Amino acid sequence: MKQYSSISKYQNKQASILTVGTFDGVHLGHKAILNQLVHTAEKEQLASVVLTFFPHPRMVLHNDTDIKLINTIDERIELLQKTGLQHVIIHPFTKEFSRLTALEYVRDILVHQLHIKKIIVGYDHHFGRNRTATLTDLEDFGNTFGFEVIEISAQQSNDIAISSTKIRNALLQGDVTTANTYLGYHFMLTGTVVKGKNIGTNIGFPTANLMVKETYKLIPKNGVYVVQANLAGTHCYGITNIGTNPTVGGTVKTIETHFLDFNDNLYNQNLRIEFLTRIRDEYTFSSLEQLKKAIAADEAFARNFIKHL
Repeated sequence: MKQYSSISKYQNKQASILTVGTFDGVHLGHKAILNQLVHTAEKEQLASVVLTFFPHPRMVLHNDTDIKLINTIDERIELLQKTGLQHVIIHPFTKEFSRLTALEYVRDILVHQLHIKKIIVGYDHHFGRNRTATLTDLEDFGNTFGFEVIEISAQQSNDIAISSTKIRNALLQGDVTTANTYLGYHFMLTGTVVKGKNIGTNIGFPTANLMVKETYKLIPKNGVYVVQANLAGTHCYGITNIGTNPTVGGTVKTIETHFLDFNDNLYNQNLRIEFLTRIRDEYTFSSLEQLKKAIAADEAFARNFIKHL
């Protein structure tokens, strides 16, 4: 798959089939559309192209800094790459771009730059300045410029929207099992291992403290989870605590993972953890001894869960 940092970088002259969207989560609903795109491209000898945007349009147009996304942009690209697409364009979304008229967008970008012969869009697709142009307008442009509009049905579009909402809500409730079902893969957090306060080490459960630099990345509800990761080429399992460590007076949210049967130093390394299931909420225990007993019980739960995978 070839990746482009803007529309202008795409110089392929082959006629294409295109779909456009944010594709946050690249979940099973998205994959049905992407599979249709790839299959049609192969069948009709067209280039398969996805046009997506970063930052999210809401961050730019509405200054929505509170928006939380299922994937970082790097995770989204990696997931798109697994679908068999030939080309992915990650175009910087700006206010200037949003002000393009419908004609400018279709003629100058879709037709002249991306050479579309087919485009797959939802029944409620809107585009152009102030998003005033509709699917009917796009079909009229198709008649003028010689491309076909393939409509995603209302049912399929609604399923995609519902899936995204359910995934976000499930994660905010700590229900990673439901989120994973809709995603078709394990929800992940990716970041760098940084030094913590060594509280885990001091009570016999050393942890890797993960720093996720993307502030827009959705973090699941505080609590304890069973996770997996690839560490130095080895598949490892662990228990992750998301929370503030209230038992020891913590106030800052951290993401700390105690890996089972792995003791190497991970400081400054990039780490990805994938969430398998939730164990419990984060509690304030009356003593460090009670905390140690709870973590030991979490580990026993995790080992039993892993044994039955």
